[in-house]
Amino acid sequence: MGKRKMYNTTLDADLIKHIRILAAQLEKRHNDLIEEAIRDLLKKYKLQDK
Repeated sequence: MGKRKMYNTTLDADLIKHIRILAAQLEKRHNDLIEEAIRDLLKKYKLQDK
């Protein structure tokens, strides 16, 4: 994984709720799950991913 950089945005409140629940169930940080989702999206659209 590369250098970390702060990135702020707004998300749908229900998405935040569900990602936090999933993170707790998986015992992972919600940030890690969001990054995983972004990587999957980049692969889906065949864009560069580390």
